[in-house]
Parts: sequence; structure tokens; C-alpha cells
Amino acid sequence: MYQVGEFNELEILRFADHGAYLDGGDGTDILLPKRYVPQDKEVGDKVEVFVYHDSENRLIATTEAPKIIKGEIGYLTVVSTTHQGAFMDWSLMKDLFVPLSQQVEKMVKGGQYFVCAYQDAQTQRMAATQRYSHLINNENLSVEVKESVDLIVHRETDLGFEVIVNSKHYGLLHHEDAYRPITIGEKIKGSIKNIRPDNKMDVIMSVMGYARVSNEAEKILSLLEAAGGYLPFHDKSDPEEIYQTFGMSKKTFKMSIGQLYRNKQIQLTKSGIKLID
Repeated sequence: MYQVGEFNELEILRFADHGAYLDGGDGTDILLPKRYVPQDKEVGDKVEVFVYHDSENRLIATTEAPKIIKGEIGYLTVVSTTHQGAFMDWSLMKDLFVPLSQQVEKMVKGGQYFVCAYQDAQTQRMAATQRYSHLINNENLSVEVKESVDLIVHRETDLGFEVIVNSKHYGLLHHEDAYRPITIGEKIKGSIKNIRPDNKMDVIMSVMGYARVSNEAEKILSLLEAAGGYLPFHDKSDPEEIYQTFGMSKKTFKMSIGQLYRNKQIQLTKSGIKLID
């Protein structure tokens, strides 16, 4: 059976002038408009689509990806308001509705707000709510150290940035681990750096582990070769300059050049790093 507000892999039943009809299960046919039908597909093939309701409350499929799916939290912009609620841009033809009863603060056109997408029990349509705080807690964690996670920047604190982890938990991205400018509402791929005894989590912006360092070490080697074998960067260099040149944090840079040094691929000088022939 298809799931509204989620991605589904559905089989093509037949083609029509206005698109293709997909098998939603239980006798339900779902239209995939012509503009979204892949040219190389035939009857019987499967296609991955997002399913929701159009403006006439008909089930519709699209190959486009919304900014958030059911159960996810996002930072969306209001495009219009009525006395019943607000409509937010979530990158689909039909805007995402936020009922007035689901607003913690009155939304205004052009404003940006954190919301959680959900399926309304009465209408079965997708909607959004600002009342999602009960969904986020750190009592029973579903992640572990070094696990790759999806982060959304929630607010800035004295220590760094509070982030929402996988739309389920809160974590902290410390200022020293934010090696580039961060904006509220930004989505970031990251990983769990540390879990404290009280279940508070520290996160970083990139995937942890040896494979990450190895890839970055290869990048440094390539840049050294392109620069003629020498680059004026070392462990005292400015973090922002390191990021601008290498696209990595200072911590990752230091770990990577350490690996290259141990492998006798580079020489460390007072002013920079030098490629060993």
C-alpha cells in the first residue's frame, strides 16, 4: 500500500495522455503527471515517487522531492495566509498548509518557521504544525557514536548551535566544530561525536572515521601536486583559511597531514607542508 507524505516505489499500470497511472495497492490508481514520467519507463516498471493530495484532494504522485516528508522537521517560508491558517513553500506544486490551531505564533507572509509535517487524521492530507516539541527528546536515543545523521540548525547558543538530530533528538554543534558559517534552519549531514551520561549529544558536520581522513588526505596530496609541491599551511594556520583552501575543518586537516607525514608522503616545515618526491 502507498503511504501519503512519503516516498513510495510504485508500479506503472498504464499510460494516458496526461501521464501514467501507478498501482497504489488495494485497487487505488495514483496519477503521475506527464511532466514527471521518466522517458525510459514501461508498463510494469517501478518508479520512486512522493505521494500527496493535489488542490482538488486527489491523490497525486511526483518525482520531485519536498523539503520535508511526513515526520520531518524543517524551516519553511510562508507564501500566503488566510483566516484558516498559513501556506508554506515545501517545493511542490501544492503548498503545505499549517492550520491556525497548529500555530504557536501567528504566521505572517514571508516569515520563516520551524514546522513538522504530518498527515491529518480527518482529511488524510499532508499538513504541518509548530507543535512538535513533544516529538523531540533525548530520553531514549536512537543513535550511537560515529553514526551518520541528518541535522537541522535550530538556534545558536553560547557554546555553539543547537541542532535537531534525525527530527528526533537535540544535539550540540560546538563553535570550534563549525568550520564555516552556519545559518538557522540549514540542513547538514553530520555524525555523532559524543554522547554524555545525561544523553546530551555533541555532533560534528562531517562523517567521522578513518575513511574520511583518508579521502581528505588524498585531496591534500592533489592540491600539493597542483601547487608545485608546496602549500603555506600548517597546524597554526587560520581555520577559515584552511576551509577556504581545502574545504575541511582545521581538525580534519591536522589529522590528514598527520597521516601523510606518518606515511612519509609530506614534509612538515615551519611555514607549510612540502610534498616528498
